[in-house]
Amino acid sequence: MEELKFVFITYNQAYHPFILRCLSRNNLKGYTSWDGVQGRGTYGGEPHLGNHAWPTMNQAMVIVCPAGSVDDLLEDLHKLDEDSPEQGLRAFVLNVEKTLK
Repeated sequence: MEELKFVFITYNQAYHPFILRCLSRNNLKGYTSWDGVQGRGTYGGEPHLGNHAWPTMNQAMVIVCPAGSVDDLLEDLHKLDEDSPEQGLRAFVLNVEKTLK
């Protein structure tokens, strides 16, 4: 069985189309995303809380993909984050132990 990875991405909601392009460039089709995610980064940037003081919101996405696709995806996401680091974009990679197809 092919080794799979679980990639969890959080990002400013404005980045959603750009994240989808990163997936497309890496031939990754399957994902699940959530709108209206609140958060505040560990290393700076502005909170995204959806209130009068901090009106922007985040989104989150999870992708389960072949392990061999992860480095290229993370590189594309890193480039996007470097363009506007104050917007906040983070990705976390975990091992997938089992799946149900």
